Amino acid sequence: MTTTGIFLLTILALGFLITFQIAKASEYVSVLKGEKKAFEQSNKVNAFLMVVFLVLGLIGVWWCNHLLFDKTLMAQPSASDHGENIDRMLYITIVITGIVFIITQILLFWFAFKYQYSSKREAFFYPHNNKLELIWTTVPAITLCILVGFGLYYWFRITGDAPKDSLVVEITGKQFGWIYRYPGKDNTFGKKYYRMIDEGKNNQLGLNWLDTTIHKKDHNGNPAGTVEIKADPATYDDIVTNEAIYMVKDQPVKLVINSRDVVHDVGLSHFRLKMDAVPGTPTTMWFTPKYTTEEMRKITGNPKFEYEISCDQMCGNGHYSMKGLIKVVTKDEFILWRAKQKAAYALAFPEKSATPENPVPAAADSSTKATAVAHEVKPVIAAAKP
Repeated sequence: MTTTGIFLLTILALGFLITFQIAKASEYVSVLKGEKKAFEQSNKVNAFLMVVFLVLGLIGVWWCNHLLFDKTLMAQPSASDHGENIDRMLYITIVITGIVFIITQILLFWFAFKYQYSSKREAFFYPHNNKLELIWTTVPAITLCILVGFGLYYWFRITGDAPKDSLVVEITGKQFGWIYRYPGKDNTFGKKYYRMIDEGKNNQLGLNWLDTTIHKKDHNGNPAGTVEIKADPATYDDIVTNEAIYMVKDQPVKLVINSRDVVHDVGLSHFRLKMDAVPGTPTTMWFTPKYTTEEMRKITGNPKFEYEISCDQMCGNGHYSMKGLIKVVTKDEFILWRAKQKAAYALAFPEKSATPENPVPAAADSSTKATAVAHEVKPVIAAAKP
């Protein structure tokens, strides 16, 4: 054991010994003065300490807010239009619950002081009052229903139909990172199939690039038929990247969210939004970015500021490292970035990449097939050990 450890254990032992001796001394004093007198004196001290704790506690709450508020996201404006509504709801909730908290705490500790034990006063037994019970049950219930109602209203707006001019981006979570996909010039996402995922061939999402025959097998390894997967021409110009999501300021963006393995959660704290990424069940949400990354750097005073995507669902032992980036840029900057991107198919098959004159690569012709063998069982997702 280190010297520091021995020192800390010694301090703890001395603290316990001092507390024990004080307790014994109090017991001896009680015997000398009489139990009743000692009880009354101790009760007065405790009642006074209640008031002290109330005052110091409220000062501490104010001081912590004054000291730490600027370090929270609430000190920064929401970076999305929907986020402004979320902030407004949060402030309303904090004001309502804060007022209730302060009133109840003042009453709690003041009553403990005011109605401390006294031999000159008898306790008043007040068992029931229908009017009071109706008030303190109905008022909070109505208030909560209103807050929940506004929350549902905004939730349905966020997850509802996005404007027609929205930029559509697919984001897929995997242990432990994010994959982003943009549709190509056809503005259509190509089909994908999880059994087509092949990291070695640069097909992170299982895009249907080739005609493929899936030979199925049952649990015993016996043949159980085949499935023909046709190549989808819409996949040839899809852009797939792990770098970052690029969005345009003041243009709505719709996120189509998926997961490749376990449940993740797309957390957009600067935009005040989040959404689960569920395997096999796409989820969506949309919003309109208000500030470019450069503008937010000036607002925050942080020249290295970046919009981040966090995974807000514990997804395995590498959960802490699952961070993505969002770049909010102007329309011209986005067009320039988009022009520099190559389709995932072109990166995987540079010699067979699609062109406007030849939208369907030869490799996708029905005469060329890829063959895969698969068991007819549901994919088993092995979550990482906690």
